[in-house]
Order: sequence, then structure tokens, then C-alpha cells
Amino acid sequence: MHARSTFIALALLAAGISAHANDLFDQLKEKAGEAASANSQGGSGSSLGNLGFKMPAIGSSTVGNAAGVLQYCVKNNYLGGDAASVKDKLLAKITGQKQQETGFANGTKGLLKGGDGKSLNFKLLSSKVKTKACDYVLKNATSLI
Repeated sequence: MHARSTFIALALLAAGISAHANDLFDQLKEKAGEAASANSQGGSGSSLGNLGFKMPAIGSSTVGNAAGVLQYCVKNNYLGGDAASVKDKLLAKITGQKQQETGFANGTKGLLKGGDGKSLNFKLLSSKVKTKACDYVLKNATSLI
């Protein structure tokens, strides 16, 4: 009987820890979203608020990846308007370039890889941060056309 009570107590404790960890993760995502909202500047290697990390730099070596991320952003309704047109113009520049086409494929999965070696997985971000990150990619990709 004592073992059963101990087991139940441990199960309840584990459930409480798991719920607390989920709450902490949600709070972290929300803080990331708030910090991104506070940042209004784009630019290559731009910092997302006070999170202490910079966005991957988008340049001529990452045209395909930027186009793929734009497709990801449009498909998931984080961007609209002329984002699809910008993506199509970028794709026209990389046709037949194997490395750029691989970058495009990664971008469509939500993985932004910068020419500076930094990367960012959009799937791990809150909606607010994804919107800001998509805006960042669009602003920088437009300058590559």
C-alpha cells in the first residue's frame, strides 16, 4: 500500500513539473515575441530585440534560402502582398544552381541559413516572432532582386 501511495505521489509530482516546464516554455516564447515586436529595424544581421541573438545575414550566397523562407512565410500566412512576387524573382536568379536550390528546399521547411553561418528554425518561434522574422527576410530579400 505504501508503494502505491509513493508511486501516485511521484506521478503527481512529475505531472506538476511537466506542466511547470510547459508554462516556462510558453513564457519564453511570449518574451521572444515581445522582444521582436519592440525591434523595428531590419537590416542584415539585425538583432531581434534584447534576446541577445542576431538574425542570420541574408546576401547573395543565400538567395535560394531566402526565397524558400519567403515561400514558407506566405504558405503559413505570415506574409502576403508582394512576398510571392519577390520569391519568384529570386527563384529566377538561382535556377540550375544546385547549392541555391538546396537552400531553397531548406527554406521551405522554415530553416533560415545566413551567409554568416547563423541559422534560425522558424518552427521553434512564436507567431509574433515568426511574423517579424518573415518581415526581416522579405526586406532583405527585396534588396537582392
